[in-house]
Amino acid sequence: MPKSEKIALVTGANKGIGFEVARQLAAKGFRVFVGARNEKAGHAAVRKIGPAATFLKIDVSDHVSIREAVAELAKMVDHLDVLVNNAGIIVDGDDAILKATPDQFETTMRTNTLGPLMVAQAFQPVLARSSAPRIVNVSSSGGQLHDGADGWSPVYCISKTALNGVTSQLAAALPKFAVNSVCPGWVRTDMGGANATRSVEEGADGIIWLAAGAPQNLTGKFLQDRKVIPW
Repeated sequence: MPKSEKIALVTGANKGIGFEVARQLAAKGFRVFVGARNEKAGHAAVRKIGPAATFLKIDVSDHVSIREAVAELAKMVDHLDVLVNNAGIIVDGDDAILKATPDQFETTMRTNTLGPLMVAQAFQPVLARSSAPRIVNVSSSGGQLHDGADGWSPVYCISKTALNGVTSQLAAALPKFAVNSVCPGWVRTDMGGANATRSVEEGADGIIWLAAGAPQNLTGKFLQDRKVIPW
């Protein structure tokens, strides 16, 4: 029998695209866990979204924090329908691959690539209790390989290429899940900047569709604007 209450966890949901995704899912009737490492910002986001939202402290780069978040969520709900791996970073000075440092690389990959994998692994048992579990990994067209690179934020772009690889592997390992990655486009956020071409609402659209509207048998793909694109 389908679970009556739809439940979602969105990481990095205290601001930007993540906040908008959490807000829209709540408006669609989901109980939404606002995942963030900053407690003050996370609680502020929950107050803005309303009673359908609950703060869940999680640092996706820290396996101990992830484990604690799973335990905390399990105290409140018996299943999870949707995991949106949205949390991501661009480190200072990520502007030239020939100057990239090991610290820049390891920090970026830990949050943007290993983080979503660790979160998916940790929450897989509670997601498996859903009648239609979904994982949405927020990626970037910067991670596409098919048309070459332009040199912009190379370490960040590599992390998103690798995230698409993680997505493909998770889809293969979880045949009853819908696991996809999505490019939201260039969005006006703290990361995207004021000159970006898309609003947060436009950036969130494809993520919301994969979380709540796309066919369950659509899996292992990289999408933008609700269409599969090469990577």
